[in-house]
Amino acid sequence: MSGELATTNILLGIMAAVSVLEALLVIGIGLAAIVVYRQVMTIVSGLETQHVAPAMARVNAILDDVHDVTTKVREESERVDHAIRSTLGRVDDTADRVRSNVRAKTSRLVGFVRGVRVVIESMLDTARQPHESHS
Repeated sequence: MSGELATTNILLGIMAAVSVLEALLVIGIGLAAIVVYRQVMTIVSGLETQHVAPAMARVNAILDDVHDVTTKVREESERVDHAIRSTLGRVDDTADRVRSNVRAKTSRLVGFVRGVRVVIESMLDTARQPHESHS
């Protein structure tokens, strides 16, 4: 039985040594992963500082300019719209005044023409009546 225990103890010792080697390997892989992670994060931070941050600053500046331009365009379009509306209102008022002035002046002329027409018709009617009685 002592021979079997010696073999068992050797096998247990080998398994213990392999377990220690596996543990050391896992710890080494973990440390290597940490080192690689730190290096990648350093590179990412450098890229962000050198490229992304300036690009974002430019994009934000462009967006601010676009916002300013759209605000100015909106204000100007409102101003132009107000100017057009007030001009159209003045044109309508002027057209109404011209229309009423033309009506006032032409109504006198129309009245005069109608009066002349009535006078001419009455003169023609009186001139025809004596001829009709002779016939």
